[in-house]
Amino acid sequence: MAIHTQQSFSGFIASAPQLSYTENGDPRLFVKVGKEHYQREADGSFTQKDTTFHNLVAFKAAAEQGHERLAKGDKIIAEGYVREYEYTDANGLTAPGEEFVARRIGHDMARTRYEVDRTPRRSVEREAAGFEAPQRQSPQSEPPNLSL
Repeated sequence: MAIHTQQSFSGFIASAPQLSYTENGDPRLFVKVGKEHYQREADGSFTQKDTTFHNLVAFKAAAEQGHERLAKGDKIIAEGYVREYEYTDANGLTAPGEEFVARRIGHDMARTRYEVDRTPRRSVEREAAGFEAPQRQSPQSEPPNLSL
């Protein structure tokens, strides 16, 4: 079976995450993200080029978790795809645009220090919904008397 892959984006959160809701009531996260670019020089060193800025959106659980956990300046990695669209600019002209639609988004482990909380997310629900086996009656030592 082939490995399923998607496009990815790595960079930083450049604006405060904004949470809104779609017409269907689904959560939608919008944030500006920045991408730093570097050029490798002949001597092996790197020269920083201009940083580019892009739109990133996420929906549903990714939007809620992103809004709760991400902040301006955070280094991130996102998995998803680029969506191209057209919009009307301030002069009334149609212009092309693009945004990265993140299906998954999180902190970049190589550039962020953090601690991991491994407690199950639904531990309270699991404890409350525990299963209790019915009590079994012990077998009788003598078969019951039957009469016809």
